[in-house]
Amino acid sequence: MTANPILLQKKYSRIIENFANRQGISLDAALAFFYHSEVYRLIRDGVSDMHCMSDAYLVEELEAEYATILSPSSGTPTGK
Repeated sequence: MTANPILLQKKYSRIIENFANRQGISLDAALAFFYHSEVYRLIRDGVSDMHCMSDAYLVEELEAEYATILSPSSGTPTGK
């Protein structure tokens, strides 16, 4: 299922703003992380109707992804 592009843009902005507030980072940093995240890719590609999930759920998923990037023990490079 594909979502209305205008509604998706509004959803993205709410997710980014909420993520920035919860992580205490700038909107620019949150925006950059979001558009390079797996969460964004899944929403954009319509996988599992991720765009239908609540903003709060998607922010939590984004935070989990962010935590793995920040964690030195994750084996994931920190410079994404």
